[in-house]
Amino acid sequence: MDAMRDTFVTGLKNAHAMEKQALSIMQPQLARLEHYPDVSSMLERHVGETGGQIDRLERILGSVSETSSSVKDMFLSAVGSMAALGHVPAQDEILKNSMANLAFENCEIAAYTTLITMAQESGETAAVDLLEQSLDEEKRMSVWIADTPPAVTRTFLGLQAGGMRADV
Repeated sequence: MDAMRDTFVTGLKNAHAMEKQALSIMQPQLARLEHYPDVSSMLERHVGETGGQIDRLERILGSVSETSSSVKDMFLSAVGSMAALGHVPAQDEILKNSMANLAFENCEIAAYTTLITMAQESGETAAVDLLEQSLDEEKRMSVWIADTPPAVTRTFLGLQAGGMRADV
């Protein structure tokens, strides 16, 4: 049981760092968006949800007498910032961000699904409802992102055809 609990705690710390990374990816995108109000609105909402996910993970960690890993948090936040900057010079930044965001959301879905299974198997069932709430938010965001490429691409192409800056 100790090994299962340790694995669960490691997973919680990793998820906390992952959510910090998500913020460091989304916040720079939000600051740069000009021509995509739907994307901006959804990202803004999800930034708020991500804050709630971080709070829930901290509550679960506290319930098992643990805290997040500031080293992991700092490292993945830095990685997220670098990833966000990586698309800035691209002429199709918004398209690249959309693809990367969808991949990241699916990674988060896998992480929460795994954590729920770990919680159930290790006897930490009190954590399941909180983890499922985060999983549901990630699934909604993933579906929204998966449905937006046609609209984002059309806006991008229309702006570009009109001689306007279309990347963000």
